[in-house]
Amino acid sequence: MKIRLPGLLTKEILLMALDSIRSHKFRSALTVLGIVIGILTAITVAAMLTGLRGSLVKIVEEYGVNNIYVFHLSTGIQVGERDQNERARKVLTPDDGYAIKAQAPAVEDLAFVAPNIGYNGGPFDDTIIYNGKTYRRGNTQGVTSNYAQIANVRLKEGRFITEEDDQTRRNVIVLGVNAAQALFPDRPDGIAGTEVKMGGYIWEVIGVLEKRKNAFMGENDEDNAVLVPFRTGLQVAPARHFLLFIVQAKPGLRADASDQAEEILRNRRNVKFEKENDFDLKTADAFVGQFDSIFGMVGLIAIAISSVGLLVGGIGVMNIMLVSVTERTQEIGVRKAIGARRRDIVSQFLYEAMTLTLFGGILGVVLSFGVSQIIMFFVPSLPATIPTWAVVTGLVVSVTVGLVFGVWPAMKASRLDPIECLRYE
Repeated sequence: MKIRLPGLLTKEILLMALDSIRSHKFRSALTVLGIVIGILTAITVAAMLTGLRGSLVKIVEEYGVNNIYVFHLSTGIQVGERDQNERARKVLTPDDGYAIKAQAPAVEDLAFVAPNIGYNGGPFDDTIIYNGKTYRRGNTQGVTSNYAQIANVRLKEGRFITEEDDQTRRNVIVLGVNAAQALFPDRPDGIAGTEVKMGGYIWEVIGVLEKRKNAFMGENDEDNAVLVPFRTGLQVAPARHFLLFIVQAKPGLRADASDQAEEILRNRRNVKFEKENDFDLKTADAFVGQFDSIFGMVGLIAIAISSVGLLVGGIGVMNIMLVSVTERTQEIGVRKAIGARRRDIVSQFLYEAMTLTLFGGILGVVLSFGVSQIIMFFVPSLPATIPTWAVVTGLVVSVTVGLVFGVWPAMKASRLDPIECLRYE
């Protein structure tokens, strides 16, 4: 009559697994190295992408969640060259903007922006010169006086462009913080009223923009901005006739404002019913969605890289468990002789494999926190926020790897003949 063990409990199996791992510490550490690298890579990338996305959302909110951006070309991140049909599109006109403001009941206000009037190769050179210092990084734009209110612009000093400045085409200029620092390094404050040269004209600096609280990679376009009155911009750079609308929707009516603006522009530009828009219209959510698609591709690449580490780690676990089965053949025979069932043997080796990979997962999670902090220390502009779902997923995946790659060794151990095991040396 066999003496049957009272079926090994889960706690007892786990203790046996821990004892086995403790007795082969170095071997176990090498075995789970692939697991550690895979989990570390995946969570670190997830942390950086989550941090970047959070920064982007905050930037969009700071500029205005009710804003809609309308341009004749596609906006946002561009991959590759624009096709010929897109480059041939008609530019927007001021009358288009006036029509949207007058005919769209869901629209609160609309600002005109003449973007990049000092574009490369253009007739207007927007290099700013002051006392021998030059600034060539300026993103020179002509803007209407309501731009500040619609885009939530704040001033560090001075004033913003007024309607009178625009109507009378005054040569006044508002600088971003980077432009002000480059031109006036010894005068951090009190530069309003100073005259500078740009494009062969004399301009009066009337204000400096305050740096926004949120930035993408530590900087945004406004840091390098050079803003001039809209009509002044058209006057000094008549060849640059591109026009961007920033449409401000009434609270809670952004979708309606977007639909109304789209319909008005389609009618004015004679776009047929079956044709796509020959202009671009994006809301804040659309910009975030565009970045999400890019982040998703980066995430897939990270998953592919981490999968290689997990695969290597899984193969290592399978190999070491097969070795463990061989080393513990007599132990298996003794357990079977005194009543251990096949499922007890399977559970023992599966739990051992899963415990091993779980430790690898835990180590990978811990190291990912450290690596994220190191990245933020050396690159403060690169945020890294480890999401809870990434930690949970990492641990679940690590345990799953142990389960999948531990099945074969566990089944092999459970099929051993107890008599042959006891004879094994």
